Amino acid sequence: MAPKQKIRIKIRSFDHKVIDETAKLIIETAERAGAMVCGPIPLPTKIEKFTVNKSTFVHKTAREQFEMRTHSRLIDITETTSHTIESLSNLSLPAGVEIEIKMLQEADK
Repeated sequence: MAPKQKIRIKIRSFDHKVIDETAKLIIETAERAGAMVCGPIPLPTKIEKFTVNKSTFVHKTAREQFEMRTHSRLIDITETTSHTIESLSNLSLPAGVEIEIKMLQEADK
């Protein structure tokens, strides 16, 4: 038997509302094209914290903290056709969203 083709989409953004809207748009597009969708699966949020001195050298103990949160989602699309891939490539997505698309081959058991 031929190996099954699977598309894995990983979405990253700093804003959780934008990433949820993007995931919903991708899922609706894939389902309209006749593919099976698994997800969106929320991945752990990556939190980066930065500590900065408020003053240059006088008040050493006065500090300010900032953090940057990166939200991630994972979507798996199976039973894809050429129409599915074409409709996903023609999507216009909002700014501030990073998308990583991988084509995977699954061997039948």
